[in-house]
Amino acid sequence: MEQQPAILVEDVHKRFGPVEALRGIDLVVPTGTVFGLLGPNGAGKTTAVRILTTILRPDRGRATILGLDVARDAERVRQTIGLAGQSAAVDENLTGRENLRLIGRLTHQPKEQILPRAAELLERFDLVDAADRPVKTYSGGMRRRLDLAAALVHRPAVLFLDEPTTGLDPRSRTDLWGVIEGLVAEGASVLLTTQYLEEADRLADRIAVVDHGLVIAEGTAAELKARLGDTIVHVDLVAPGEAEQVKSLLAELGPVEIGEDGKSIEVNVADSGRSLLRAVRILDQAGIEPESVAVREPSLDDVFLSITGHKAEDDEAPTEPSKNMTKSDKEAS
Repeated sequence: MEQQPAILVEDVHKRFGPVEALRGIDLVVPTGTVFGLLGPNGAGKTTAVRILTTILRPDRGRATILGLDVARDAERVRQTIGLAGQSAAVDENLTGRENLRLIGRLTHQPKEQILPRAAELLERFDLVDAADRPVKTYSGGMRRRLDLAAALVHRPAVLFLDEPTTGLDPRSRTDLWGVIEGLVAEGASVLLTTQYLEEADRLADRIAVVDHGLVIAEGTAAELKARLGDTIVHVDLVAPGEAEQVKSLLAELGPVEIGEDGKSIEVNVADSGRSLLRAVRILDQAGIEPESVAVREPSLDDVFLSITGHKAEDDEAPTEPSKNMTKSDKEAS
């Protein structure tokens, strides 16, 4: 018998007034895996998470968590999931320990288990030394770790992480990645939304690229990168005025793009060694001396730019204006 998916989304739509935030997305997240939802601000990622966590109701379509319908079985779904959002949802006037105890009571945990569970999570997230300090004295990374700990108090089977490392410094981000990897190793099912492509590349077993409310590509990181060819020849030019000429000259090797700086050229190629030598010869014959020529592996940044025509960090108008929420949406939240 086929195992029931942790998350199933079928043709889900959501509109806020004139803005169509989700235009019919489909997702399947197997249990015990990390599924990355990748896209820029305004793509619809957070709307999808709010529907899956029962904060919003879909206008059309169906979504389930371990077989529980998010609209019909909302209360049971909330007992099954954990959510850590884009900003820490803890009370900054309480201590870290008090926050976890409060979450334990709110999620109706057995009274005798609340204190031991809080202590366990404080140790796990390296917050023991700060456990009895007010959260307002915590750093951004500490708050984010406490927020994730709070989402785990009731031992959820499915965890939603909505851009959990946004605003963190590189070290704090890497530390949090390690925590997430530990949760998955223990069997957690995770849906991770992010605009950091390296985050999806490191953590996600499978990735869906979302743009303007639609899933426009899906696969493993390796599968998505393979769409661009084996490698990329990168050429840095001395003068930006040569870019168009070099683009034309190297077009015979594969698809060519001029970098945003106007002084670099990238060519997607299938044969890196031969293409690199050919690129050098072509430039030499044209009397063009580049600053550097190198080959590199495709990244998810390349994939996203190729598919959407813009970078994942592009800041777009949000697709979820709260002022346009319907009465039923407000009740759901």
